[in-house]
Amino acid sequence: MSDPLRRDGRLGVGIIGAGRVGPVIGAALAGAGHAITGITSGSDDDRASAVLPDVPILDALEVVRRSELVVVAVPHDQLPALITGIAEVGGWQLGQLVLHTDPGHGIEVLRPAAASGAIPLAVHPAIAFTGTSVDLRQLQASYAAVTAPAAVLPIAQALAVEMGCEPVVISEADREAYADAIQTVTEFSRSIIAQSTSRLGELGIENPGGYLSALVQSTVERALRDASGPQPLL
Repeated sequence: MSDPLRRDGRLGVGIIGAGRVGPVIGAALAGAGHAITGITSGSDDDRASAVLPDVPILDALEVVRRSELVVVAVPHDQLPALITGIAEVGGWQLGQLVLHTDPGHGIEVLRPAAASGAIPLAVHPAIAFTGTSVDLRQLQASYAAVTAPAAVLPIAQALAVEMGCEPVVISEADREAYADAIQTVTEFSRSIIAQSTSRLGELGIENPGGYLSALVQSTVERALRDASGPQPLL
């Protein structure tokens, strides 16, 4: 395994998790010049192959064996058991980068991999993934929460940039609060829009989602500007 701290070329990147997140992250890293070594099977392999064509579907251990960087994009409650299970069969490799994308976990969940000499990284791009190529454009305008040991924090930040994001460092102790903020804005937005479109539909308005589209976007943009503080006068 080559030393990632001294790398100046491509990494072999394996993806564990073929839902909405993993294939898009893989495509973003492929666009930055890295080679995708394989991806595990998921709930929608056709969608994954549309984003990552011609990438072999492998089991998780084979993905780990072939890769210098392993991106783990699985649901929050599945992550600890997956990392531990691979460690128990000796899958993780010395010097291997192991990056997960979950907002709620920091690097502590990767301790079993780190105990085998792997380098733990947590990078959460703050977008609502659709699992399609549309997400690649969204990544270009997004931020990513980055958590890593101090010595390898620049690697995590560089990978976030290669995904298209602006990295923001979140401490291990703050990951839970960060995840709560992300969940709040995501679930609240969906709930309010669902409630409003339902009421408009009851009034007989056709395509209530389209009716509210411009209003919702302009309202959210104004709220985000207000939250960002005063803007400089041009």
